[in-house]
Amino acid sequence: MTRLAQTMPRPSASAARSLAPGLAMATLVALAAQFLSEHYGAPAMLMALLLGISLNFLGEEERTRPGIRFGAQSVLRIGVALLGARISVELLMELGLPLILLVVCGTFLTILFGILLARVLNEDWQFGLLTAGSVAICGASAAMAIGAILPRDRVPEQRLIFTVLGVTLLSTIAMIVYPILASMLGLDTLHAGIFLGGTIHDVAQVVGAGFSISDETGDTATLVKLIRVTMLAPVVLMGAIVVRRSGGAVSSDKRPPLMPMFVIGFLVLAAVNSLGWLPQVASDAATLASRWFLLIAIAAVGMKTSIKDVLQVGGVAISMIVAETLFIALFILGGLEILHVGAS
Repeated sequence: MTRLAQTMPRPSASAARSLAPGLAMATLVALAAQFLSEHYGAPAMLMALLLGISLNFLGEEERTRPGIRFGAQSVLRIGVALLGARISVELLMELGLPLILLVVCGTFLTILFGILLARVLNEDWQFGLLTAGSVAICGASAAMAIGAILPRDRVPEQRLIFTVLGVTLLSTIAMIVYPILASMLGLDTLHAGIFLGGTIHDVAQVVGAGFSISDETGDTATLVKLIRVTMLAPVVLMGAIVVRRSGGAVSSDKRPPLMPMFVIGFLVLAAVNSLGWLPQVASDAATLASRWFLLIAIAAVGMKTSIKDVLQVGGVAISMIVAETLFIALFILGGLEILHVGAS
């Protein structure tokens, strides 16, 4: 994390003063979103995004613009890096190799499906990577991480916002519908947890759906979800390599680094946690900090975006996210059926 911090802007006292108003506003929005989440059960990420969009005019104000831009970029990268503190090899081994392979294959095949679907629908493959990666890995957090490596001339910011909004809404719907579906399909607690953790986009909604069935289902769903979260680093790394090698695809932006520093931070924390060198209190603190950084970042991104721009993304983009969501759900259910038959 030291090297990661070195890559972040080190503002002088005057620069820090210029960032303070925008960052303060983004932080206030994040606090409001968390309050709504705790008292009314609304997804905090979704609330931060919607509240941020409602304050879109602040993204144009001279006083708040620098801090909001800083929050949407640097704060985001630190938040993604801190997600690594939740990952360990022990977690991955608890389910067994067949189920791990099912989840990993579901992740990568969904991303491949999204990229191919984008080509079929005459969309940029990088937008397919963004939407499918968000669906396959961890919703809004993955959208923000993948969006950080994509050039804005190929995937404009309103498409990033649309993706965050879309996967969060679908994840919330899945949190309600999927436990009912699991019951209708007769899934036991273990397989219900695998289904919920392997298909719902955001971590918070996975937890809500899993524990709405039982504690065992909730624990399994959370574990499976963390396996998907581990796919964030390799997907972002591979995506950065492909985007970097595309060369001419990037016109206004600089070519992204071969290994983004926030990905290095993610991997370092995951390795340290796997080796048992990260105390539980430090892991919990990093997880909490990551959540708050991401809430602040998504509030800042919302402030930079006009809802009119988001609505102009179009029906094709909506159909892509829905199709990718259905693909991963059907893949995991089909895999569970095959593994169950094979085990019986």
